[in-house]
Amino acid sequence: MTLTPGLLRPDRPAPRRLDALARHCRATVHGETRGRFVTGVTLRSQDARPGDLFVGLPGAGAHGAAYAGAAQQAGAVALLTDAAGADLAAGVDLPVLVVRDPRRMLGEAAAWILRTADAVPLLLGVTGTNGKTTTATLVEHLLRRLGLRTALSTTAERVVDGVRVASRLTTPEADELHALLAVMRERRVDAAAVEVSAQAIVRARVAGVRFDVAGFTNLTHDHLDDFGDMEAYFAAKAALFEPEAARRGVVSLDSPWGARLAARAGVPVTTIGADAGDWRVAVTQRRQGGTAFRLVAPDGRRLSTRVAMLGDHAASDAALAVAMLVEAGVDLGRIEAALGDDGFATAVPGRLERLSAPGGPDVLLDVAHTPDAFVKSLAALRAVTPGRIVMLFGADGDRDRSKRFGMGRVAGELADAVLITDHHSRFEDPEAIRASLLTGAASARRAEVLDVPDPSTAIRIAIGMTGPGDAVLWAGTGRTEYRDVLGTKIPYSFLAEARAALDELAVVAA
Repeated sequence: MTLTPGLLRPDRPAPRRLDALARHCRATVHGETRGRFVTGVTLRSQDARPGDLFVGLPGAGAHGAAYAGAAQQAGAVALLTDAAGADLAAGVDLPVLVVRDPRRMLGEAAAWILRTADAVPLLLGVTGTNGKTTTATLVEHLLRRLGLRTALSTTAERVVDGVRVASRLTTPEADELHALLAVMRERRVDAAAVEVSAQAIVRARVAGVRFDVAGFTNLTHDHLDDFGDMEAYFAAKAALFEPEAARRGVVSLDSPWGARLAARAGVPVTTIGADAGDWRVAVTQRRQGGTAFRLVAPDGRRLSTRVAMLGDHAASDAALAVAMLVEAGVDLGRIEAALGDDGFATAVPGRLERLSAPGGPDVLLDVAHTPDAFVKSLAALRAVTPGRIVMLFGADGDRDRSKRFGMGRVAGELADAVLITDHHSRFEDPEAIRASLLTGAASARRAEVLDVPDPSTAIRIAIGMTGPGDAVLWAGTGRTEYRDVLGTKIPYSFLAEARAALDELAVVAA
């Protein structure tokens, strides 16, 4: 299999006629298309390969068609773009297919070129604010336990039958997603779980794909820099539950938006929740090693199992994974047998990931970066922590600023000490970012609040404030391997830094 970092593409693409593609896309053609063939499609000139269709999209800072020359040098045989892009590429010796909205056409063109409507595996898509990666990962874990050949696409990674690459986006662009589907077909994958972001839905990254089952985790305050308000954010998520995007859905009622989605969905849906729903989930045990829960199906059958992760929200995500597979046609008894005595015996990297061994304070990394996610992570940790909780976090620059006060407020209310530090400041003033978080934390008038800009110093101070029975939660970072500052991704491993701090302070690391 041909591999590029962050990219999986099929080994044996079948050529397709360029003139037939032009007709399929209803494109206006500039240049000669007869006798030319395409074997792939890409948005990025850096990824272009011989035989590719290069798609030039208008962007915030530049038009992709400006890179058509570079794509041609790499082997691209044609350009698909809009009228403005065609003007930009006028000096490039490529046939140009002009369409009104190339972004919307990208998925359709990729599906046609790569034949991804043929022999597609069972597709399960997961959307929501929090829990998407966990639920998709648990779906794929369960599929493997069932003996199926699987694939997975999440914020962290793309996996096809055991081959892994790092992800560029939560949900791949349509060209990459259809290439993944083509690789799945080559490797005879039976079923795949895909994390689907709201941005991916409105930006047509899943165009040309129809999920067999779509799952919804929750909707909470996030991404208002993209969507403006919660109603627009909700509408973006709800679009996944329409006939062109999915055949049926499973909707969690754990947030108020779930009931609204179930009422307006354009496809058949079943609901799941702790207090209401067709499926009912109840946590039965909370321990350091994981969370046990009971799931009651609409027909009254029961499944008692566990997930090797902390928190009621982890149990909800695992229960949603089970319900999605039942809706996909897998018998609940078969799922119970596949889970066996150990249940969901997998953890999701960066999700309340414990780094320290017994005998000292617990140190955990988590990806939580919204007020609601903070509530869930801190509640999960409080349930298994006899002592104090010290929380360390920052916020992303050039992202939704409206959630920062709430993040600080929740931390100040639910943790015993709070350290505010820098994360990905991007092009925003890091001091201003911390100020918003500090104001929120101080407003709770409960926790000790410290401003420690340098994260390496902050984690050492946080660990130094704790002892046996206490816990340190470093939130928002997970296993990120860089810090984004002024447009540069500076290599920085939060995981390695936390482990180094544990070693330096003579605390046994896991």
